[in-house]
Amino acid sequence: MTLTEWADAKRVLSKKSSAEPGRWKTSKAPYQKEIMNAISDLSVPKVVVMSAAQIGKTDGFILNPIGYFMDYDPSPIMVMQPNLQIGESFSKDRLTPMLNDTPALRGKVNDKTRNSGNTILHKEFPGGHITIVGANSPSGLRSRPIRVLLADEIDAYPATAGKDGDPLLLASKRLTTFWNRKEVFISTPTIKGVSRIEIEFENSTQEIWQVPCPACGEYQPLEWGQVKFDKENLNEISYVCSKCGVISSEVEWKENFIQGKFIPRFPEREVRGFYLNSLASPFADWKEIVENFLIANEEKKKGNIELLKAWTNTEMGQTWEEEGNEIDHDALYNRREKYNCEVPAEVIYLTAGIDTQDDRFEVEVVGWGADRESWGIKYQIIYGDPKQNAVWEDLDAFLNQTFTRADGAKLKIMRTCMDSGGHFFNQVCAFCKARYSRGVFAIRGKGGFDAPYIPRPSKNNRAKTPLFTLGVDTGKALIYQSLAVTEEGANYCHFPKEKDRGYTEDYFKGLTAERMVLTYKQGKAQYVWKLKENGTRRNEPLDCRNYAQAALEISGVVLKKQESADKPAAPVKRRGRKTISEGIS
Repeated sequence: MTLTEWADAKRVLSKKSSAEPGRWKTSKAPYQKEIMNAISDLSVPKVVVMSAAQIGKTDGFILNPIGYFMDYDPSPIMVMQPNLQIGESFSKDRLTPMLNDTPALRGKVNDKTRNSGNTILHKEFPGGHITIVGANSPSGLRSRPIRVLLADEIDAYPATAGKDGDPLLLASKRLTTFWNRKEVFISTPTIKGVSRIEIEFENSTQEIWQVPCPACGEYQPLEWGQVKFDKENLNEISYVCSKCGVISSEVEWKENFIQGKFIPRFPEREVRGFYLNSLASPFADWKEIVENFLIANEEKKKGNIELLKAWTNTEMGQTWEEEGNEIDHDALYNRREKYNCEVPAEVIYLTAGIDTQDDRFEVEVVGWGADRESWGIKYQIIYGDPKQNAVWEDLDAFLNQTFTRADGAKLKIMRTCMDSGGHFFNQVCAFCKARYSRGVFAIRGKGGFDAPYIPRPSKNNRAKTPLFTLGVDTGKALIYQSLAVTEEGANYCHFPKEKDRGYTEDYFKGLTAERMVLTYKQGKAQYVWKLKENGTRRNEPLDCRNYAQAALEISGVVLKKQESADKPAAPVKRRGRKTISEGIS
């Protein structure tokens, strides 16, 4: 019996986890048949699925195989999720409803008592068991021999499980004793050159879902470049055949989905690899895909590429190719402008970032306007020995001053982030603790794009002050996106020309001192920030801007557009954040 035959005969979709509960029908998503049957084919050791988000991956390629191997071919199974929290949610929200609502599976797992050997993450059934692990948990990956490994969203896995190495490799070692072992790797892709699922797909049969043209009948993959639409009227979206050029409607193409098939580039390879995007999914409406693209494209024009990156990954099922992320410091230096006032009229909110060194503090004050348009206000180097009180007093006086806006309003620095790394951790924490009510926060940087940008703070320090761990690589990427914006408006960065502001040529060399490069760590490709070759070795301006940007994020304010030319907008607090003042006295 194939997996498709089992699912069509026995699988029931639960009301608790499905928008369309009831009997499973593979015919609703024809591309699932070949993938599912490859999973149950004893001659196929590994199945790789690189795809968009809305194709029914969890039900078709994770839950159906679990049911099949429980009921028809009992085996020890491991389900790997990016972390244990996601694993627990999968068990409670997806697996348990399937076990309860599918008659062929009901009663196979005894969850009534804890002494039955069954827990949220481990369930025993006649002839086998299901173990759910997180890719970040070394102990779970070393647990016991398994025959079937179902690895979900592998691009979200950490590069290493603790100090034990690649989580996929660790899990794969559990299968070595089984001649009929099965590995299933599933994910939407992420960044080109780093994506795990892309690497797996490239070493597979590379089978791409193709559909016959309604006009000429020629098979072809559905590609974004062939989609035609008028953004003023998205009710009429069509697709141009790449073979005959005939334009057909979405409905006409979807009527041919039942005839679709996977066509391999390398049919002789042992590993079966499948690719498809949201255009091929009956669960995705083309109008919604186009709308999401238009929104993401507008954000890109403002310097924010994150939405377009997410759209490329989740809708097109493709990796995002990072640009060089290298900014020319001369171009930024030459575009400086005269403010003719201390703080331009468009500024609504002031933040500061402080870099701590052994003989000085470097501080930048940044003004923020609507849509995160920014103005450099002051870059100050405060020299002194941090072992002495004098330099701390000078820093406090600098942070406590007010700045005069063009309309005469006095603005205070509302949020400050101060680097606690280096040799003065305890002193920084104590300084920030005493000024916490003024919005002065201690931070420490953590590298790697898998590090959250700004997670919740901890108080694990002698002063017991909130300490934020800043994902500095993500922060730098956001800064470079803004520096690349060339038109005034959203995300554009202004810099003053007045000499007493501190925005010298050395400042811009430091601001652009790093570039993002692809490297390998423990055998895994990853992007990291490194100092440019033949460039300055000082990157304090980049760090200060990073911390000032983080201070804005921590504040939780959303900066609105001006209501009128004479009335600057006021910041609005985000839901769930503390109420704060406008920063204007």
